[in-house]
Amino acid sequence: MKLTEVFDKLEEVAPVALSDEFCRKYKMYDNSGIIIDCKEEITGALFSLDLSKKAIEEAKKRGFNLIITHHPAIYGGISRISADDLIGTCLRDGISVISMHLNFDAAPAGIDYHLMCGLGGERAEILADIPNGGYGRVYSVNAIKFSELAKLVRKNFITDRALFYGDNDKQVKKIASFCGAGCDNSAMAFAKSNGADVFVSSDMKHHEIAALLGMGINVIHLTHYSAENYGFNKIYTKISTAFSIPTAYFADKDLL
Repeated sequence: MKLTEVFDKLEEVAPVALSDEFCRKYKMYDNSGIIIDCKEEITGALFSLDLSKKAIEEAKKRGFNLIITHHPAIYGGISRISADDLIGTCLRDGISVISMHLNFDAAPAGIDYHLMCGLGGERAEILADIPNGGYGRVYSVNAIKFSELAKLVRKNFITDRALFYGDNDKQVKKIASFCGAGCDNSAMAFAKSNGADVFVSSDMKHHEIAALLGMGINVIHLTHYSAENYGFNKIYTKISTAFSIPTAYFADKDLL
């Protein structure tokens, strides 16, 4: 397959236009799309949340020359490239890179949606709503004790690094969740105004956790990796058969 053909298949799931619209409406920044183009026919594609040394080694071991990431391989401006850094290694070894970031977060069946599903939700009120997508959700779940929800989280998101704050005996009927680093004042206000019993996100600050507990809302603090790897893997499973090249999924267990 040509690199552009792979990219077209990815855009059928979540076009980069979703990221553009999200950035325009909410004054954010992103860098999704074809990041490195080595101008070679694609022999195989490795899906990995991050462009990392481990992911590059895995792609080379499999004989693949494309890595598809969620987090942008290049996010902001870079001033220099070395042959032994991640970008330089990919260029030297002929490995192209596609990154699908905010568009994969905000797609109708994107990473934020799958975070909700992994927590037991189905239909939600959305905080940052855009046509054909959105980010940040509050939704009802079957009543469950917080301590049991903690067990479900560890199982579904394959992580022992999640942190759980609040009353273990609290009955949870409504959850607010935000994939990645999604906690800010507007997210907390959204959770409170919609009656959330639990707030789920990553990369949270002490004062945010304390404020939520002060509102009577329990907190589940996932690793950024486990919160997004779950949905990225779901997307991979859905679209991997659409390619006429070998594909594989790489998960870094050290970051789950």
